[in-house]
Amino acid sequence: MTGVGAAPTLGAPADDGVRSAVVRPKPRSVLGYWRLYLAISPFYLLFLCFGLIPVGFSLYLSFHRWDGLGSMEYAGLSQYRYLLSDSQFWNSLTNTLIIWAIATLPMLFIALVTAVMLNSAVRFKNFYRFAYFLPNVTSVVAVAIIFTSIFSTNFGLANAVLQGLGLDQVAWLNTDWGIKISIAVLMTWQWTGYNALIFLAGLQTIPSELYEAARVDGAGPVQTFFRITVPMMRPIILFALVVSTVTGLQSFTEPQVLLANTNNTSTFAGGPGNAGQTMVLYFFQQSFDNNDFGYGAAIAWGIFLVVAIFSIVNWRLVQRGEK
Repeated sequence: MTGVGAAPTLGAPADDGVRSAVVRPKPRSVLGYWRLYLAISPFYLLFLCFGLIPVGFSLYLSFHRWDGLGSMEYAGLSQYRYLLSDSQFWNSLTNTLIIWAIATLPMLFIALVTAVMLNSAVRFKNFYRFAYFLPNVTSVVAVAIIFTSIFSTNFGLANAVLQGLGLDQVAWLNTDWGIKISIAVLMTWQWTGYNALIFLAGLQTIPSELYEAARVDGAGPVQTFFRITVPMMRPIILFALVVSTVTGLQSFTEPQVLLANTNNTSTFAGGPGNAGQTMVLYFFQQSFDNNDFGYGAAIAWGIFLVVAIFSIVNWRLVQRGEK
């Protein structure tokens, strides 16, 4: 029993017997967030103007004939039918795949081995990381000019090394395979450090206890690399492989600058015999040398299809290996 002057019990209802309702904010409509949408709108507007609209226009343009000045002429699927029978396009596709295979596959292995060595280094770690990443941020045009001197037939460093070993000179930039190897070496030099740093970040997530247990069991460095490092690095290798595939199949600057002075007919010809003409170089040749923008757009969508197919195949192969 509570006295007259006693304090009310904690948590007791109010004198009127009505519990106070919990005030919940009313959900706002989409228009209620207009300030937030306005803040992020510049990115989407720029992406719409310089991304989606050009992509949609290129698809529309691929069904027309247009020289860039006159009126467009509807061509239907004739551009794509000609693309399937165009021997020069298939030659550029073959060149691209060969250069990609020579450059990408050895480059990823070298990058992974380099990352393992960087991960085990004790001194000058930051210097090594900077040195390996420097080629990726260096101007490709400047590097390609330097590599033109390296692979020069008469005064190049590569032929000087061959002569020092008692071998014959090689006309690197004037023969079929010499051109492909020169472009592949340039791309390998450019991207090895970038992928090595990506692999290094992945290596630092592998628990050190696994390596310690392997050493206790008597595993050597080679066994540790193939039994622990490679399986644990599969997701990172997949990422690097897909990115390298997308980049390698769209190579343009490397062959264009490297072979610009070896063929007087076109800066997009890819050297003598079109031996270094990649798909993107062929796209530029048709669009800006021949002023055939409709067919150039069809080539661009053909390149997109090839890159998409190879990316999916790489993804499926690595995923199957994980299973």
